[in-house]
Amino acid sequence: MTNQHTNSFKKIIQYFWIAISGKEMEFTSGSIRKAIFMLSIPMILEMLMESIFALVDIAYVSKVSVNAVATIGLTESVITLVYALAIGLSMAATAIVARRIGEKDSAGARIAAVQAIGLGIMISIVIGILGIFFAKDILALMGGEPDLIAEGYGYTQLMIGGNITVVLLFLINAIFRGAGDASIAMWTLVLSNGLNIILDPMFIFGFGPIPEFGVKGAAIATNIGRGTAVIFQLGILFFGWGKIKLMVKDLVLNLKVMVNLVKVSLGGIAQFLIGTSSWIFLMRIMSEFGSEVLAGYTIAIRVMMFTLMPSWGMSNAAATLVGQNLGAKKPDRAEQSVWKTGKYNAIFMGLVSLGYLFFAKTIISWFNTTPEVLKNGALCLQIIALGYVFYAYGMVVTQAFNGAGDTRTPTKINLISFWFFQLPLAYILALVLGWGATGVFVSITLAEILIAVLAMIWFKKGKWKKFQV
Repeated sequence: MTNQHTNSFKKIIQYFWIAISGKEMEFTSGSIRKAIFMLSIPMILEMLMESIFALVDIAYVSKVSVNAVATIGLTESVITLVYALAIGLSMAATAIVARRIGEKDSAGARIAAVQAIGLGIMISIVIGILGIFFAKDILALMGGEPDLIAEGYGYTQLMIGGNITVVLLFLINAIFRGAGDASIAMWTLVLSNGLNIILDPMFIFGFGPIPEFGVKGAAIATNIGRGTAVIFQLGILFFGWGKIKLMVKDLVLNLKVMVNLVKVSLGGIAQFLIGTSSWIFLMRIMSEFGSEVLAGYTIAIRVMMFTLMPSWGMSNAAATLVGQNLGAKKPDRAEQSVWKTGKYNAIFMGLVSLGYLFFAKTIISWFNTTPEVLKNGALCLQIIALGYVFYAYGMVVTQAFNGAGDTRTPTKINLISFWFFQLPLAYILALVLGWGATGVFVSITLAEILIAVLAMIWFKKGKWKKFQV
């Protein structure tokens, strides 16, 4: 029995190293459990790096002021609109690249990658110009008080103005994931966020010849870290070891492929715009209760991202498996991959929810001990954690639709759950019935449960299996 356990442990360690080393693997045959493991591990580590940075970032900024934390909350609620565009385009890139790889069409995968990067650059330049010139107006529109705007507008200006770094980071990693090169995407995030964590305190508090920038320093560090990672990504695409290796002859405009990318990404963009715009309205409602309540909510959301990111990693693995297996004409294997990934995700999220329910105040106190911040941050963690097991399945199944290229179905699900359900409920509970911030937290939990239920019902119908990209 001991030998069996030892051998199993050795096998897990062996698979772990293979997964993060980037050795080429086939995901359309063999053990589904092994395929999920090999794709999930680097994707989970990739997302963990992103969430670790988010926590470290907020921990440093918390030492500046409550206004600095609230500035990040308001800015991120707006910059998620940028993320929506980047993620929408990324979903299309992952779906099309995965399908081409499953079909053994490497030239088609290269063409799709180039068109996706070109679109990302064009979109981010337009958004960057708006961010540079209208940072103060954006914070004012979000309900920021005059002293908050004066202290934090530089952060907003740099984060939105430098959005090209995050757009390309998301997009090129999506290309790597679609190709099954999840370990490359992981190492890119290790570089990006490792630099961010080192540079953050230097630019926020000052270090040697570097002056003290305050909250603006967090944005400077972020842009340097992400920009360096994008250069690394481009180096791998042109000179590296991935399944997709671009050549100069590939750098041409292909309208047919670009139009197809736009068509598939529109559903993804709409899907995330619905989700993120509803998030902006929730932040607007939260701002009615003052900077301390808003800061507690912002810290809680950052903490939650720490656990949601690994879940997104598993969900991204499901998307890649669906895309590649549909390309290989194996729809039943694609479906089995989704349900198995959902089960593993639910087990993980269930354990996390127990941690939040019992240790919420302790967790929030690591970042801020102001009574009102602590109270609302802990309450947010506990209420939203009640829906975590549902959320686990909801994430995996909606990403499975996206991996198939069917971005319309999750868009419908988000529209119903966020706009028609969550926002009216949050407004009524928080402001009409006087529940305050608790009303917002309850509406978030119930909306995530609704997403999971609708996603599983539509997924079982199986129309996604016939979707062409």
